[in-house]
Amino acid sequence: MTTIVNLAETVFEPGLTAAEAESRMVAVGLRPDAERRRGRGAGLNFSGRFEMKTREVFDDGWNTIDDLPPFKTEVQVEKPRTIITRNDSPDISFDRSINPYRGCEHGCIYCFARPSHGYMGLSAGVDFEARLFAKPDAARLLERELSKPGYKVQPIAIGTNTDPYQPIEKEWRVMRQILEVLEAANHPVGIVTKSAMVTRDIDILSRMADKGLARVALSITTLDRKLARAMEPRAATPPKRLQAARELSDAGIPVSVMAAPMIPGLNDHELERILDSAKAAGATSAGYILLRLPHEVSPLFRDWLLRHYPDRYRHVMSLIRSMRGGKYYDAEFGKRMRGAGPYAWQISRRFEMAVERLDLKRRKASMRTDLFVPPRGEGVQLSLL
Repeated sequence: MTTIVNLAETVFEPGLTAAEAESRMVAVGLRPDAERRRGRGAGLNFSGRFEMKTREVFDDGWNTIDDLPPFKTEVQVEKPRTIITRNDSPDISFDRSINPYRGCEHGCIYCFARPSHGYMGLSAGVDFEARLFAKPDAARLLERELSKPGYKVQPIAIGTNTDPYQPIEKEWRVMRQILEVLEAANHPVGIVTKSAMVTRDIDILSRMADKGLARVALSITTLDRKLARAMEPRAATPPKRLQAARELSDAGIPVSVMAAPMIPGLNDHELERILDSAKAAGATSAGYILLRLPHEVSPLFRDWLLRHYPDRYRHVMSLIRSMRGGKYYDAEFGKRMRGAGPYAWQISRRFEMAVERLDLKRRKASMRTDLFVPPRGEGVQLSLL
C-alpha cells in the first residue's frame, strides 16, 4: 500500500516548477486551505507514516471545505510512566533528557522532531504545531526517578526535541516545576530554547548557575526578521532572543548560542553575523548544526521552500544533496550534524575561524555533579530503614 509520505514525495519530482508542485498537492488533498493554516509553519498535513490508512481532503461539490475552522492549538494531557529519556548516540554530548511537551507550537519548518508525532497517530505537518501534549506529572515523576538508589548524576538536557518554553508553557508551567525539582536536588541541567520566556526563570537558573549547575543555549537561526517569521512563525524574534541572552548573561548564567540549523543557500551566509551578535549579547560558547531532513521533514521543508523562496529551491536542494552523499539526508552518526563534502567543510571552517576570532568556546564548561541530594518529597519511595 502506498503511504501518504510517498504520495507527498511525488509532488517534488525533479524538474517540477513551483506552480506544478502546488497544483499536484491540491489535487491529491495534501494542502489545507491557506486560511486554515495561517500562522503555522507547515503547509501540509498528511497522515502519519505508521497509519494503516491515509486521508485526503477534497471538494465534493457541497462547498464544505470552506466551512472548516482554522487550526487551533489543542493540548492533551499525556501521562508517561517515566520522564527521563536515555540515549547512547555517539555524536550527542548528553545521555539523558526531558521533554515537558510533545509537539511544538513554534512551528519551525525544519524541526527534526516532527516525525515523532507519527507515534501518536498524528501528522508531522500542521498537527505537530497545533495538536500538542503536555506532561503535568513531569515534576513528580522526576522526583521519583532521581530518588532511586541506583541513580547516577549526569547533566539533564531539556529542549533537545521540542522547546520547553513554547507558548503553552505560560499556562502549564511544566518547565518551571521541573526546574524547582532540579534546584532542590542540586542536579545539573542544560537548556536549549529559542524562546525569550526563559528569562522568566532567571531566579532559579541564576541560583543554580552560582553552584555550577545550569547553562542555557539560545538557538538563533537567522537575524533576518522576515525569514524568521516564515521559518519559525511562533518563536521569539531574533532581537528578543539576543535580549534574552543578555539578561541571562547579566544574571551570571552561562549562555551559549546555537546557530542551528544552517541551511545552505538560505541562511548560512549569516553564520558570522549570528556569532558576532551573540558574543555582543554575552554568549561565551557556540555551536552549529547543518539542516537535517529525516522522514517527513523532507517533503515539509521542500514544500515550504517552494512556497516562500521558489527562486532558490533548486539551488538550496542541490547544495543539501551535495553535503548528504547525493541524498536529502544521511543519518549516519558523525555526519548527520555536519554533513560531508566541500561545502560542508567550508561551513565548518568558517565556524572555526569565527569562534577563534571571537574567543568563543566550542565546548561548554562542565557542570558539577558532586552536590546532588536525592529528593525526599511527595511521591518519592521511602526507604525501609
